Amino acid sequence: MPLTYRSTLTQFLIEERRRFPGASGDFNALILDVALACKAIARAVALGELGGAMGDHAADTGGSVNVQGETQKKLDVLSNEVFIRRTEWAGNLAGMASEEMELPYQIPRQYPRGKYMLVFDPLDGSSNIDVNVCVGSIFSVLRAPQDALDSGRDLNEADFLQAGRQQVAAGYAVYGPSTLLVLTVGNGVNGFTLDPNLGEFMLTHPKMQIPPETHEFAINASNSRFWQAPVKRYVDECLAGQTGPRGKDFNMRWIASMVAEAHRILMRGGVFMYPRDNKDPAKPGRLRLLYEANPVGMLMEQAGGRASTGELPMLDVQPTSLHQRIGLVFGSKNEVERIERYHAEPVQAEPSNPLFAERSLFRN
Repeated sequence: MPLTYRSTLTQFLIEERRRFPGASGDFNALILDVALACKAIARAVALGELGGAMGDHAADTGGSVNVQGETQKKLDVLSNEVFIRRTEWAGNLAGMASEEMELPYQIPRQYPRGKYMLVFDPLDGSSNIDVNVCVGSIFSVLRAPQDALDSGRDLNEADFLQAGRQQVAAGYAVYGPSTLLVLTVGNGVNGFTLDPNLGEFMLTHPKMQIPPETHEFAINASNSRFWQAPVKRYVDECLAGQTGPRGKDFNMRWIASMVAEAHRILMRGGVFMYPRDNKDPAKPGRLRLLYEANPVGMLMEQAGGRASTGELPMLDVQPTSLHQRIGLVFGSKNEVERIERYHAEPVQAEPSNPLFAERSLFRN
């Protein structure tokens, strides 16, 4: 095997720690435990049907649903368990929260407790797992409240309700043709590819940057009838191409796996939209703030991009509940700012044009 001079994830974290001489090493240990969980999940995903973990969870009893009301896949449950077991024991965490658990997870009393909290979506895009489309894991690291550390009390939901700017670190793993771990610790964004021969994540994409301009956008067009006017205006202008107000052609993408969408944008630019719409007025969005929108938002900003609700920066939103949903727009900075500008402008009624109205000369 040829000698490689690429840094391992461990080496990268040690070099980052040198910027903080007083650091205890707990944070590095936590990230490495998360990386180990991602390796285990990558293995389960790669085995597919051969691993016996495909399909709905507890299918023989009619399946099970998570707190979101979504049918759980076997790999959802397995991935959640892997994250817990790989990180609960080391004394780095005060508690965890997950898409698959209604309440915060308390560190068992037989283990020491640490100063960080981990929030995660253990298997994003799992509805695609049975058709062999890229899926991933998303995670965010927060600091536990000082009073919880001093008293040793169990964490409650309110402890996790921290704005995205309070994140210590964020990242995702994408399980595709290769497994990549993309990470920010507040000093840019770096990508690590899992070397299957060494079992190590190797630094392959240092200092990732999102170009401010793009010609690609991603949105679920089947929801177009529910879109708010600013979103419809933006998409219509993109679809108009060179002859429209944007003066250039756009390509549309939609994978239905946010990790895969985020990775594509980090690699080559673009804008992703899962905005608030009128489909279900009781839900202010589809994606979850704490363990999807916030970690992706931190990654985007650290890579020179932008993440927004469509109206304000995502990382400035104050959470109100553990599983809060929210509209999300992220990607190339100039495009996200354009969408925000459209939201800020007054809505103008479309002029009536009877020549091209939606009617037929041959109506009954």
